[in-house]
Amino acid sequence: MHAQVHSIHLVSGPPAAGKTTYARELADRLGAVLLDSDEVTERLIRAGLILAGLNPNDRDSPAYKAAFREAVYETLFDLARSLCTRLPVVIAGPFTREGGDEMWPARLAARLGVMPEFHYVWCQPDERKARLLARGATRDLPKLADWEDYVATCRETAPVYTHRWIDTSADPGKSG
Repeated sequence: MHAQVHSIHLVSGPPAAGKTTYARELADRLGAVLLDSDEVTERLIRAGLILAGLNPNDRDSPAYKAAFREAVYETLFDLARSLCTRLPVVIAGPFTREGGDEMWPARLAARLGVMPEFHYVWCQPDERKARLLARGATRDLPKLADWEDYVATCRETAPVYTHRWIDTSADPGKSG
């Protein structure tokens, strides 16, 4: 007998767009478990970066991405696959590169055993900067130190696959 597979919702978008807030609300509405990429892996990433002699607050350098990006996402997917036989799952993470890959949803569905529902959370870049400053997280310091270069690397366009667009701008009518 096959176990029932519950829904998986993937919430993506740039840092400080409101992914975690939206994902928490969604998880509450669905009675789902929330797997936030920062919460699930933060301690391990910091330890690994320190061991490697790198900035423990870095989440954007090529060194971080080469060492941790795939491992973080694979950990989230492993947990989601394990948990979705018991209850719905909401995964929150940037998934920037994946937003441009039209085949990614099908590959992810094959991996997870269910097609996720995709939610893309976005707001104006100036508002994201203000939110980063307000939350005061040390992991945001490298982003803020070189904001113009950093924001140029953020995905500002909608994912190429079917998704729900969530605009968390203070004025959602603003274009950007």
